[in-house]
Amino acid sequence: MTTTTRLHYLDAVRAYALLLGIVYHASLSFLPIFIGWAVMDISTSDWVSVFVFISHAFRLEVFFLIAGFFSCMTLQKVGIKGFLTSRFTRIVLPFLLGWILLRPLLVSGWIMGAESMQGEANIIAALVTSFSDFKGLSMSLFVGTHLWFLYYLTLATLLTLLLYVLHTKLSQFTPKLAGRMHFILVHTLTRKGLYLLVIPLTTCCLWYMQHWGVDTPDKSLTPQWPVLCLYSGFFLFGWVLFNHQNTLADFMKLSAFKVGVWLCSCIAAVMLSRYQMQYIHEYYLQIKAAFVISYAVMMWTSCMLFIGLFKKIANKPNAFTQKLADTSYGLYLVHLPLVVWLQVAVAELTMPLTFKLFIICTSTVAISLLLIESIKFLKNIFMNNFKSEPEKGMRNQ
Repeated sequence: MTTTTRLHYLDAVRAYALLLGIVYHASLSFLPIFIGWAVMDISTSDWVSVFVFISHAFRLEVFFLIAGFFSCMTLQKVGIKGFLTSRFTRIVLPFLLGWILLRPLLVSGWIMGAESMQGEANIIAALVTSFSDFKGLSMSLFVGTHLWFLYYLTLATLLTLLLYVLHTKLSQFTPKLAGRMHFILVHTLTRKGLYLLVIPLTTCCLWYMQHWGVDTPDKSLTPQWPVLCLYSGFFLFGWVLFNHQNTLADFMKLSAFKVGVWLCSCIAAVMLSRYQMQYIHEYYLQIKAAFVISYAVMMWTSCMLFIGLFKKIANKPNAFTQKLADTSYGLYLVHLPLVVWLQVAVAELTMPLTFKLFIICTSTVAISLLLIESIKFLKNIFMNNFKSEPEKGMRNQ
């Protein structure tokens, strides 16, 4: 299938999934238990823990699914060479530049957070310390920020492209084998295949995570295979869905049954997660097995309902959603240092948690939008000047 029609609801899904990521990170300082985040606010809530737990189970999974869908669309429009150029510009380049430009600001936020919990934070000293990381360039420089997802998105893209090329070659030389592969792949995307194969495979990935739930692989460039398989699976799922719109329609169809399954799986996963650290429990392995199954079901039903919700409410052109969709990717790339700095700024203030969270989220979005628009403005000036130079030379001749 090829299409030139803009799918407004998928734009909305991608935009709000990334915005959810901003709210997710902004919420981490309000957790009632210290998790190693930059700072711990004096205002905490158990409900924040529930929000963080559930949102972490699907927000990036939805993003990878949608990324796979649009990647397949891009490949069919521009071919492999154009696709690789597009992915380098949109994924690899932001990964490299973002880490160099944002990492010092993020490290300084962590330093100030530790200082603020002990007394006063020194902004200048924190920035000087954070920039000292560049004295010794090493692979460790490229770890420790939220941009790890671009690294895994690059790997998922290359793996899926490899499968695509392999399938294309097999179609030329052994069409029967290629046809069987295609049949198996497509039928795993049906409702029955989703429940009988995809969710069990997801459960397997979750079982081998280092922690209960989905690991955040931001400490090393060595891929963690459970994480890579999980996100690559969602990317491949979205890729295949592009050519099977009937399956997509069934996948995102809202129903009372899906809502009920989602609610039960959420409750089960939240309740069972309390046993994560109880290694000596008599039924620890059985409890973990029940957890990963409920977590996998929660993950997939959350994706279904999230996409289905926006199919219902955002399926028509909307100027605000369009603008948000065009800027959400940039917002997510630059947001984390701003979030951490603002968390440090309000951590010791005596005001309601919801108000603090609102300040952090809205200020982050506003400042990020200002930065993005400023970059676009400077880029346009540079490009206009660059184009005008050859014209001046031609006139002089």
